[in-house]
Amino acid sequence: MKAMERFSNRAEDYAVGRPSYPKRALDVLFEGTADPAAMVVVDLGAGTGISSRLLAERGAQVIAVEPNASMRANAQPCPRLRWIDATAEATTLPSVCADLVTSFQAFHWFSHEAALDEMLRILRPGGHAAVVYNERDEDHPFTHAYGEIVRRFSTDDTEPRRHNGRETFAAFPRWFDVRVVKVPNEQRLDRQGLRARARSTSYLPHEGTALERLDAELDRIFEQCNTSGLVTMRMHTSVTFAQSDASGAIRPV
Repeated sequence: MKAMERFSNRAEDYAVGRPSYPKRALDVLFEGTADPAAMVVVDLGAGTGISSRLLAERGAQVIAVEPNASMRANAQPCPRLRWIDATAEATTLPSVCADLVTSFQAFHWFSHEAALDEMLRILRPGGHAAVVYNERDEDHPFTHAYGEIVRRFSTDDTEPRRHNGRETFAAFPRWFDVRVVKVPNEQRLDRQGLRARARSTSYLPHEGTALERLDAELDRIFEQCNTSGLVTMRMHTSVTFAQSDASGAIRPV
């Protein structure tokens, strides 16, 4: 299955079940910016717009790039945010149009070299790129129990292939000042929210007896760990931030 099609039957669960991102992680992206309202931000693999809305709420003009129609259809309307049907490797945007390019929870689906080259094409000289992930903190008991279920029911090995952000930028020329910032994050979930979180994951069952078994396991840990009908998923948000070179070389679309 193509990466852009993996979430077609999961978009509704994705919009409900995926965690947001902490304020400090967004602060990192806008550090040193005098006027976010003057910025154009391109959010690649924007999904249902969880990250795109947060960027727009900072005042920036945001272009959300998402090739999956179901994901776009489940996005909430937001001022200062427009959507385009395109991929990270071929955004169709004009060259030298963006101050910041981001990818939240999506970079592992891209062709890295092609996506990084496209970032360089659309960034203004000296612009920045950021790759952001919510990563489970499995030192936390409930989060570890959830992770064990994910590994047991996984239908492929997609999750372990998460990239090292610093190494990704360092492996390609024309990126410098690469830094990684990690920020604590957590998500509070009721029973249905926990199910939606799992069902939004492309490599977990989404139908049939396998889904029934998955739901039973999720219900088991929910009953063991909930407080007043809620469980806490503990994470850290990893922000890998890099600056493009200032040459301003323009590559064709």
